[in-house]
Amino acid sequence: MKLPIVAYGDPVLKKKCSDIDKDYPNLSQIIENMYETMYNASGVGLAAPQVGLPIRLFVVDTQGFEDEKPFKKTLINAQILEEKGEEWAFNEGCLSIPDIREDVWRKPNVLIRYFDENWKLHEEEITGMAARVIQHEYDHIEGKLFTDRLPLLRKTMLKSKLDSISKGKVNTDYKMKFPAINKKRS
Repeated sequence: MKLPIVAYGDPVLKKKCSDIDKDYPNLSQIIENMYETMYNASGVGLAAPQVGLPIRLFVVDTQGFEDEKPFKKTLINAQILEEKGEEWAFNEGCLSIPDIREDVWRKPNVLIRYFDENWKLHEEEITGMAARVIQHEYDHIEGKLFTDRLPLLRKTMLKSKLDSISKGKVNTDYKMKFPAINKKRS
């Protein structure tokens, strides 16, 4: 089932998420729905807060990037243990912040520990575009958005666009859920 993607301005996107256990209700269905939602929106990653759940879960599939080894994973209770290498810029976007793309500087390698959907513990070093997508989604479960990594002047210049998104003044090919504080009262 395709889920609505939470738009910029919703408090769940700024919340540090909680760990879950293998008995979390409907976890398999949530993961399946998150993949379906991500693919429907042409995304390469999707974190649980983006579908309104403040839990440490995200999915990644980088098959759309040329010259990259395919990387598809479900990461539960992820912890980045180390980021290393020389930072590089890449023009990032976010399904919760449609129509805005900005250069974000990130390190090219991450050492990460996480559980997969079968509750097998992994600790691995990931490089390249997969590492970048993981860092972006990891930021989501830490309550950060890619816009938080931008210089103050750039954030200021984007303020009106961000405000428009939070008010629902944006068109997407996927269903979105806008912050309750901006809904008209009857």
